[in-house]
Amino acid sequence: MRGLITAAAAIFRRGKISQNFGYFCNQSRALCSLPRNDTVDDDLKSQVLVEGKAHSRVAILNRESVLNALNTNMGARLLSLYRSWEDNPDVGFVTLKGSGRAFCAGGDIVGLYHLINQGKFDHCREFFWKLYSFIYVLGTYLKPHVAILHGTTMGGGGGVSIPGTFRVATDRTVFATPETLIGFHPDAGASFYLSHLPGHLGEYLGLTGETLTGPEMIACGLATHYTHSSRLRLLEEHLDKLVTDDPSDIEASLGKYGELVHPDKMSVLRRIEAVDRCFSHDTVEEIICSLESEASRTNDPWCNSTLRRLAEASPLSLKVSLRSIREGRFQTLDQCLVREYHMSLQGVSKNISADFHEGVRARMVDKDLAPKWDPPNLERVTEDMVEQYFSPLSPQEPDLALPTKEREAFT
Repeated sequence: MRGLITAAAAIFRRGKISQNFGYFCNQSRALCSLPRNDTVDDDLKSQVLVEGKAHSRVAILNRESVLNALNTNMGARLLSLYRSWEDNPDVGFVTLKGSGRAFCAGGDIVGLYHLINQGKFDHCREFFWKLYSFIYVLGTYLKPHVAILHGTTMGGGGGVSIPGTFRVATDRTVFATPETLIGFHPDAGASFYLSHLPGHLGEYLGLTGETLTGPEMIACGLATHYTHSSRLRLLEEHLDKLVTDDPSDIEASLGKYGELVHPDKMSVLRRIEAVDRCFSHDTVEEIICSLESEASRTNDPWCNSTLRRLAEASPLSLKVSLRSIREGRFQTLDQCLVREYHMSLQGVSKNISADFHEGVRARMVDKDLAPKWDPPNLERVTEDMVEQYFSPLSPQEPDLALPTKEREAFT
């Protein structure tokens, strides 16, 4: 029976995706190395609040001062809560939202930066293990899931929402995967969902880190519903009273408070043919050459702004991210997470390059906005570097252990 429910949930998710076709916070700090006592335990629990409703549960990401950036504790707590709710017959569905003006600005990258400085690599490993494990549970969840993407939704914020059943965007939603700008790669399942966007939009978003609005998320399928912020409280109150475990009932409720929206005239989605022409090429160098040619032919300011954005990113990250998204197009969610786990450990290890550490320093710590990338340009990024990025740290490094036999991933 569990297998039948899992299959039904996967089919429903696939239908929602096809139907619609930290930015990381400034003051993030990791708390996974704090000593444990009652006061600390209470503080850690407060980072993910829980509200019990008529026939549902609401999880609230609650690090408002840092735009609800995710740390190890939050990943572990979400994992524990969601597993317990899945087995609870009194819980029909789950809602996830954020405190304040953000849903979630991504992972606690400043916390990771300090852990690297302290030589606490095992803590970094635990962060990725817990977060990616939760994302897999969300992507195979047996009960309907509603993520309310009100405000900043970036990086890992997409990872803890997009694999779920429903994603509600608003007029204040700002989505992005800006990892290449800090010397990293789109992770937390991003290589899966970016690769399944229309055409080569995923490559564009993953390489440039450019933002999308709520209407743009609806248009490309990243969000399933749109509600204006003035009606959001009414929607939440309606969901609080809902007694159901039927996705169709929840979808009808979301539609009741939703509205039809379209991207504005300046949206990148109005240039999807140009995006496909430029970002369909096999290499980053060819993509840049195509953008330059498009710019000279059309005089479209979008081409030049995109080129400037690519010039800001880590050259190594650009090549790694392009390959990751391309591989994700032919992999299941679990395969993407396992691969991204090894990539993320390589990214924070400094074995190949210190670009992640340098990118966080330049943009989030010292804020001089002048990262010194290594290698400094695309020409000096070798195939061996990229290949190593996709390999385990050592032959003894275990894969991310996901319960694939019990929970079948969707494709």
